[in-house]
Amino acid sequence: MGKKRIVKKGGDTAGQGGAGQPRASKRRLDSGTLFVEATYNNTKLSLADTAGNVVTWSSSGSLGFAGAKKGTPFAAAKVGELLGERGVAMGLKEVGVVVKGVGSGRESSIRAFATKGIQISSIKDVTPIPHNGPRARKARRV
Repeated sequence: MGKKRIVKKGGDTAGQGGAGQPRASKRRLDSGTLFVEATYNNTKLSLADTAGNVVTWSSSGSLGFAGAKKGTPFAAAKVGELLGERGVAMGLKEVGVVVKGVGSGRESSIRAFATKGIQISSIKDVTPIPHNGPRARKARRV
């Protein structure tokens, strides 16, 4: 069904997640890893520290994009901008990027993340490639 949000009258967006302003994080981080998983239907980004522990994450679906719009480069760019803001709030200076998947949001999410002033030290592609995989189905006779 989706996440339920409590809307308070008075314009206070501090307790609200998603596309609002990022909260000041207790955790200080100077370098980390940005994991990008770009499928045909969605784009998920997670920001981890150097040990690989995920600090924050977001996806196109969590920002409110629905259906076919989740897999677009525009939605991926919005996710990249959001994670970039969160990274700057934590004091992040440089990241290594690990990209997985063949979706259209691969490049646009990284570009949007880099616009927030965080240095990208390396980009690594770890998309799984099958080495012929399992046996194919038998031929269909009509």
